[in-house]
Amino acid sequence: MFHSFLDLLTSTMSSSSSSRRLLLLSNSTLHPTGYLEYAKEFIKDFLTSAGVSSVLFVPYALADMDAYAATAKRAFGEMGFSLSSVHKEEKPVEAVEKAEAVFVGGGNTFRLLKMLYESGLVEAIRRRALDDGMPYIGSSAGTNVATRSINTTNDMPIVYPPSFDAIGLVPFNINPHFLETDPNSTHQGETREKRIRQYQVNFRVDNHISILGHPGNFFMGHAISTFEN
Repeated sequence: MFHSFLDLLTSTMSSSSSSRRLLLLSNSTLHPTGYLEYAKEFIKDFLTSAGVSSVLFVPYALADMDAYAATAKRAFGEMGFSLSSVHKEEKPVEAVEKAEAVFVGGGNTFRLLKMLYESGLVEAIRRRALDDGMPYIGSSAGTNVATRSINTTNDMPIVYPPSFDAIGLVPFNINPHFLETDPNSTHQGETREKRIRQYQVNFRVDNHISILGHPGNFFMGHAISTFEN
């Protein structure tokens, strides 16, 4: 079923029994601000409330991981947090095991999930986030992989991960950058909502999975971080 934000949060929070701290963003930038600027205060509150001083960044969704990590390092430094990138670690699983918090950046969801599987981080992040309550921040593709599967991503399949099953930190799927249908639009093509409904009809095996359309100017933050029961 396709859900509204509030309906989905109400149902999942009431049924969830594990402790998790999640901040899931639709995008990293919001016009006219720079990288993560629009979410800066929210990120600071989210990490500070968990006693975090350092963040492990996962830049796998973009090809130029060095440049991506430098951008993230600068943004988190301005917020008062140190940041290291997992792509520089010889043993990425051990880096996740030691991390105070993880930030998974946006880009191509297929590339991201493929590299998460190849580096052994799908299970490592899942365990740390669900069992230890490690704070997890995702943006765009990083939000997609926090869900049950990447089946409702908007991205092109430039590579193929071994599975579309994702980390599974929330019991539903998300469609980042979701656009509400404009009733006054003259566009005659399919709307985002129609495409999501087609997915649910054509792939009945997933028809029971709730899907959240996540617009770019909306946070899934402390409301979900207080999935903490």
